[in-house]
Amino acid sequence: MMAFLGILFVGGFIGWFSGILADETIPNVRIGNFLAGLIGAWLGNGVLGQFGPETGGFYILPSLIGAVALCLLVSWIMSMTNNS
Repeated sequence: MMAFLGILFVGGFIGWFSGILADETIPNVRIGNFLAGLIGAWLGNGVLGQFGPETGGFYILPSLIGAVALCLLVSWIMSMTNNS
């Protein structure tokens, strides 16, 4: 149970921080950034590997890179669909 709460807390923090770094907001800001943090962290760990400090089941550096990339990608897709 504590591991699950750790994952939620760290994923939420990574999502919030990636939204700040990317200077982008995803629709439904809090939930969107939270989900981008969780999914981006998972993708970042899978694609970039496991390096750097680890907390709550996430390696911080690849998780942050993955979450920022996902925030930028989702924001780009949303801007493309809103302009058409």
